[in-house]
Amino acid sequence: MTGFGSSKDHQIPGAIILSNILDFVLHRTKPHKLVQGLVGLRNLGNTCFMNSILQCLSNTKDLRDYCLQNAYKRDLNAKNGNTAIMEEFARLLQAMWTRSVNEVVSPMEFKSQIQRYAPRFMGYNQQDAQEFLRFLLDGLHNEVNRVTVKPKPNTQELDHLTDSQKGRQMWKRYLDREDSRIVELFVGQLKSSLTCSECGYCSTVYDPFWDLSLPIAKKSVSDVSLMECIRLFTKEDVLDGDEKPTCCRCKVRRKCIKKFTIQKFPKILVLHLKRFSEGRIRSSKLSTFVNFPLRDLDLREFSAEHSTQATYNLYAVSNHSGTTMGGHYTAYCKNTNNGEWHTFNDSRVTAMSSSQVRSSDAYVLFYELSGPSSRM
Repeated sequence: MTGFGSSKDHQIPGAIILSNILDFVLHRTKPHKLVQGLVGLRNLGNTCFMNSILQCLSNTKDLRDYCLQNAYKRDLNAKNGNTAIMEEFARLLQAMWTRSVNEVVSPMEFKSQIQRYAPRFMGYNQQDAQEFLRFLLDGLHNEVNRVTVKPKPNTQELDHLTDSQKGRQMWKRYLDREDSRIVELFVGQLKSSLTCSECGYCSTVYDPFWDLSLPIAKKSVSDVSLMECIRLFTKEDVLDGDEKPTCCRCKVRRKCIKKFTIQKFPKILVLHLKRFSEGRIRSSKLSTFVNFPLRDLDLREFSAEHSTQATYNLYAVSNHSGTTMGGHYTAYCKNTNNGEWHTFNDSRVTAMSSSQVRSSDAYVLFYELSGPSSRM
């Protein structure tokens, strides 16, 4: 059908022309919610790994608001050293959420600061997105850590406490040294249980985690579920032979059963799918399709204390396409303003359907805890 200005306009009935004009006027005058955050990032030379993670973090609502509302400024901790990473990160997010849709922002200044903090990201070599995320979050945390003078490590024994009390005490000890908005959002607590096969004594260790690296279950098949991967991560593992630990009660090395559970669920759960072979030289990649839910990821079965707050909704994915020899990173993110999904491919931003979010390229998944406690 031809548009206005065509030589065939006279063939269109007057009622249709009037309807089109009214529709145009109504759409021009009807108030609508401005969609922001749909800004591309310039590739500075093999920096798609960085751009992918930055887009995922830009769509982490609580972290974005922390930067856009300048709340981070009151937490800047010059005593811990430089504060340039947090400041450049906040400036970058502010640019990404104030520029017009389809504009392109250069992360050059941010890259300069992150590579000073972590020299491994200097130059223009392709890097691993999950490793970059860990270094970035660590750098941001250090600069807004509210603890200016860290206490000496507390070595007091906690074996007389119940598991629940011990977990809370270990978390308190962690916060006594590491306390920031970054920790409040991204850090959870993992419980590791070690049970002696001889005397039955069970020792527990509690460690903070920033993400969970999940083995891909059933590597020989083409399709597995995310829950299968999490179950494989948390399944009981027999430590025998050279792996036998020393039992605290027997005082000798014994065969033990090791098991992970989640003591404290973070507000933002980052799940890393282990697609690459271990080591600095990645020789192979698993392209297994991992079927993950976009909503209502229920992790209560992995809770150490039968938590009721353990349901998550997906809002971002960092994808890796290609092979270990030549690959490319993109991001799929759900816009916090309108709830629509978009593809972020360096400088290009395009709308996408939620049905396209699952793919065999998914590498790092970002989930937000559902419910009121997930908000600031």
